[in-house]
Amino acid sequence: MSTASTHELKLDPKYDDYDYPTVAPTAQTGHAGHTTEEQDAQVAQLRSILEGTGHTKNLDTLTLLRFLRARKFNVELAKQMFVDCEKWRSQYAGVGVEELVRTFDYQERPEVFKFYPQYYHKTDKDGRPLYIEQLGNVDLTALGKITSQERMIQNLVCEYEKMADPRLPACSRKSGYLLETSCTIMDLKGVGIAKATSVYGYLQAVSAISQNYYPERLGKMYVINAPWGFSGVFSVVKKFLDPVTSAKIHVLGSGYQKELLAQVPAENLPKVFGGSCECEKGCQLSDAGPWWDAQWAKEPKWAKKSDAIDNSALPPPTEGGDVPAPAAPVGTEPATAPAPAPAHA
Repeated sequence: MSTASTHELKLDPKYDDYDYPTVAPTAQTGHAGHTTEEQDAQVAQLRSILEGTGHTKNLDTLTLLRFLRARKFNVELAKQMFVDCEKWRSQYAGVGVEELVRTFDYQERPEVFKFYPQYYHKTDKDGRPLYIEQLGNVDLTALGKITSQERMIQNLVCEYEKMADPRLPACSRKSGYLLETSCTIMDLKGVGIAKATSVYGYLQAVSAISQNYYPERLGKMYVINAPWGFSGVFSVVKKFLDPVTSAKIHVLGSGYQKELLAQVPAENLPKVFGGSCECEKGCQLSDAGPWWDAQWAKEPKWAKKSDAIDNSALPPPTEGGDVPAPAAPVGTEPATAPAPAPAHA
């Protein structure tokens, strides 16, 4: 195999229309700007195969590279993953992902966040969007009276889409290089075995979506306030993970601040985690980041001006407060381990 050297992304004029940097900052083979001739040929081969089967959307080079990296540049496996993904995207929530993200109104968000905060907030030192989840106050009975598991998952799908556009393009413009991943903080403070078990069905469903339909979106993950015994369990799980993936995950106890602040500027890290940020209306609901700065932000490509369906109706309280587990996404098997944020290497 030829050696990868840093170079401009080889663009396809039919599909590649990027208005942000397209060369990754680190020289990792298979990443944009650091591909070999063979890998460039595999991108062209995958695109040609997909065109031959009638696919016309999402055939840009950066997207195909992500699917190829997720399948170790096995073109056939990447093709199947892409086909399954496009089928899911076209059918999800009965309207398709693009229509959902345009119309979904998660007006119950402030109430949901009292029990389960999940939010993007500014960036890490590499310029990636920072994604934070806190599982310590999860109460499925209370959540079942506010929303449904289906809507919680639909909200996560919309947030995945917004990470891809406008968040990552804005962060790339500000940083001056291509950013394709997030930095995740998973706070397990207050999470015991009973609570972890109660939320497992939800985390499993989200994990299946992230692994199968949003590959190559994890930059770094910090699991903080990990309870006693968690590190031991993870060390066993780690043996089954791809080395590239496992190297991105850092399991920390309660003394996490020094390592976390080495990756996240104090002014960007909420005060509750040892940073100095105190957004006016609270960090959880601020969605602060370069994606709101006129200097870096642009309207996402999925946006459209005309009104579409009304998908904002709140669901009725779930009977008995129970939140039913959803069926596995189209074309997938349920994931075997939870991963609340897009976590494929």
